[in-house]
Amino acid sequence: MDLDVVFLGTAASMPTAQRGPAALLVRRGSERLLFDCGEGTQRQLQRSAIGLPDLQEIFLTHFHADHFLGLPGMLKTFALRGWDETPLTVYGPRGLRELFKRLHPFLGRLPYPLAVVELEAGERLERGDYTIEGFAVEHGPEALGYTIVEPERPGRFDVDAADALGVPDGPARGRLQAGEEVTVDSGRTVTPADVLGEPRPGRRLVLTGDTAPSPLVVQAAHDADLLVHEASFLSSEAERARATMHSTAAEAAEVARLAPPARAHSRLAALLRPGACGGGARLLPRDGRPARLRPDRGAVPGARRAAARQGRGAASTWRIGHRTHRSPYHRAVMSAMVQLATAGDVAEAEEMQEILRKAGIDSSLEQSAEEDAVNVLVPEADRETAQEAIEALTEPDDLTSEP
Repeated sequence: MDLDVVFLGTAASMPTAQRGPAALLVRRGSERLLFDCGEGTQRQLQRSAIGLPDLQEIFLTHFHADHFLGLPGMLKTFALRGWDETPLTVYGPRGLRELFKRLHPFLGRLPYPLAVVELEAGERLERGDYTIEGFAVEHGPEALGYTIVEPERPGRFDVDAADALGVPDGPARGRLQAGEEVTVDSGRTVTPADVLGEPRPGRRLVLTGDTAPSPLVVQAAHDADLLVHEASFLSSEAERARATMHSTAAEAAEVARLAPPARAHSRLAALLRPGACGGGARLLPRDGRPARLRPDRGAVPGARRAAARQGRGAASTWRIGHRTHRSPYHRAVMSAMVQLATAGDVAEAEEMQEILRKAGIDSSLEQSAEEDAVNVLVPEADRETAQEAIEALTEPDDLTSEP
């Protein structure tokens, strides 16, 4: 089952020309779950490749204006699209019903069923093959974070073991994968433990909304695949962050280090020192960009070096995800290549490569020591020019971390 998050607004409470206020879309298979709906969220969706989906569930973390002001306009747009039977449910902490009473004069009568559901910390919504649970954060009494958790999955099926035990192809193997025992032609009973590896954990996604650094978040994010933690201030603004119950970028990184999640997203991650997020890779989200959560957490995604052809003038080949990248540099010349930056994922690395290509600079990619991260390499003689090209076409807080 595909699972990713799309960052629709990463500018906290102050939108910029490129970034919107808080909003995030979770896509799981055919489902679309919107978390927070800052001003202009529907336009952010329409500007993206997603378009405005037919949402059926929206989750609010709290009721500060930068997290819900886009909701009235979106609900009215759904009405203009001719919705009349598709139900929509909005979830949020205590106070959600009061909020909608105040919004009623702006919303008027909607032609579709709209339900408003208040949640308590620890309350769980069962979705069959996953759950959504609210957890307490440090941003006032009426604020929640959310976790999306998939159950444990059976281990990998060992085909060689099944062959050796005489399990025929077809339904018998399916029953073993479903946890049932089967009897083979020899009369032997084969159990799932005979052919299945260790159970595989389900994916865990944690969304904090706004919060001061908190042990409650650390607990919720323990062993998460992805933690999306706000980082509204720099360390120099720590006093303001405490007064408003927000986090600095360094504090968000410390939460990620203590959890630790497999991957941590922070809006200001580029400003942290290398390794500040502990063992988790630092991925820098941008509006409209998805972050994917793989089903198999144990596998190492991202870049790995494939066997390069030998011989003078042969190109080095790098395998990243499902794409093969060819570097024009001979293996013997690679020593002259230096690291320009570390991209949070393949898509970001490819964007940087395109910027460099337009500047007339060749580049290549290699796997970073951090999971999912990708190093961008350029010829040593071109490094300064390459850095200038990246800085000229990228917002300061979009820059990836320098080595």
